[in-house]
Amino acid sequence: MKKVTPVFWISIAIAAVFVLWGIIAPENLGDQTGKIQAFLSAKFGWFYLLTVAIFLIFSVYLIFSPYGKLRLGQPNEKPEYNKITWFAMLFSAGMGIGLVFWGSAEPLAHFASPPTGDPESTEAAKKALRYAFFHWGFHVWAIYTVIALAIGYFKFRRNVPGVISATFQPLLGERANGPIGKAIDVIAVFATIFGVATSLGLGAKQISGGLSYITAIPNNLTTQFVIIAIVTVLFMISAWSGLSKGIKYLSNINIVLAIGLVAATLVLGPTVFIMDSFTTTLGAYFQNLPMMTFQMAPLSAEHNGWIQGWTVFYWAWFISWSPFVGTFIARVSKGRSIREFVMGVLIVPSIFSAFWFAVFGGTSLKQELDTPDIGLTSLPAEQALFGTFEALPMGLILTIIAIVLISTFFITSADSATFVLGMQTTNGSLNPPNVVKLSWGVIQASIAAVLLASGGLGALQTAAIVSAFPFAIILLFMVWSLLIALKEDAKSANLKK
Repeated sequence: MKKVTPVFWISIAIAAVFVLWGIIAPENLGDQTGKIQAFLSAKFGWFYLLTVAIFLIFSVYLIFSPYGKLRLGQPNEKPEYNKITWFAMLFSAGMGIGLVFWGSAEPLAHFASPPTGDPESTEAAKKALRYAFFHWGFHVWAIYTVIALAIGYFKFRRNVPGVISATFQPLLGERANGPIGKAIDVIAVFATIFGVATSLGLGAKQISGGLSYITAIPNNLTTQFVIIAIVTVLFMISAWSGLSKGIKYLSNINIVLAIGLVAATLVLGPTVFIMDSFTTTLGAYFQNLPMMTFQMAPLSAEHNGWIQGWTVFYWAWFISWSPFVGTFIARVSKGRSIREFVMGVLIVPSIFSAFWFAVFGGTSLKQELDTPDIGLTSLPAEQALFGTFEALPMGLILTIIAIVLISTFFITSADSATFVLGMQTTNGSLNPPNVVKLSWGVIQASIAAVLLASGGLGALQTAAIVSAFPFAIILLFMVWSLLIALKEDAKSANLKK
């Protein structure tokens, strides 16, 4: 434990207090965090929307700017991983459980309760897919792009520790290594813990929901706790094996299973409808992107509440998830140019996510439109995907594959998160001690269990929104700091503007 910094002990203490609070008074925990979440969503929803819009605009700017020629590393350095493995690793860490959980559930939810218009109508179905594209598209990956680029650039080009505070050296100078820097790192760790715990909780709920859908196993807290315990042991074994072995192999398995599940559903489901919907919705997504980006609907309480419950939640969740994803993507992106990096992180996963929702969400919506009494919209969110499979040929096999995929995504996300938390609390060590990683593994699992016990899905959403708020402010200053560094290095490299 000689490598650990004060950030480790402070963060562990905060996390331990939260876990104890959840064990002793779960209802009080749910009430208090719920009040904070309601306040932030109502008063600062605009802040989340504007912040993420800035990240997207900045990311697009970098693609076309002269800074795109600079590398995450020295000028002639080559990437450590090939593009297929690189994409598999960043996608598994960045989306995994969320895509599988919401692939059918979100479009069905928007279909039943659209932001505007009549529910369960043809127009509601169109909006359902469009907003699913929006919530899992360019904005999400712009968040990851900004933080991953900053961490990777400073780490591999300027040879500073791979921690969040190190990206603030152009703004803070030596103060980035003092109390202000430590506070930044603690906030980053805090956000990471709760962002990851949210995803782990979703994973546990869906595995439990899937098992109960095809077996007699009850879908309750006890089952979810057992799942968390089993998967915790598995991802600790993976974390112990190291980045190159455990995460790399599991990431490749994830991609194979995910592509296989998408392909099978595309073939067995309403293929023409899916492809037509993907093409049409992609066009509608681009057409309505500016409106959806900045819309808060202040004159419609109902529409505004919908935006708070969905868009604001998602932006907050992905911001809280971003220290983990950003650090991990930075770690596996050494040697890539900024232009290649931004295009790879921003565009490819966004298009794949859109196709994912077209396949699973389109299949679910087609079933609801053709057979309204099928009842998919009445299923719990964690069982929507399995209800969709039930109406398809080989539905049981698809359900089993989905449960396996969720489990491997669960392990990969938690595995990657233990590495990142270890890295952030050992001053950026690329090989944090196993005891540190295992400590964070236990903390992550404990907080996921506590959140499920104190309010289920609602508590998970609340934790994401609350933890993201202070870190969103940090991310905005990080963009400023990165821009200063890029200007300095472009000048020294004689890049033309």
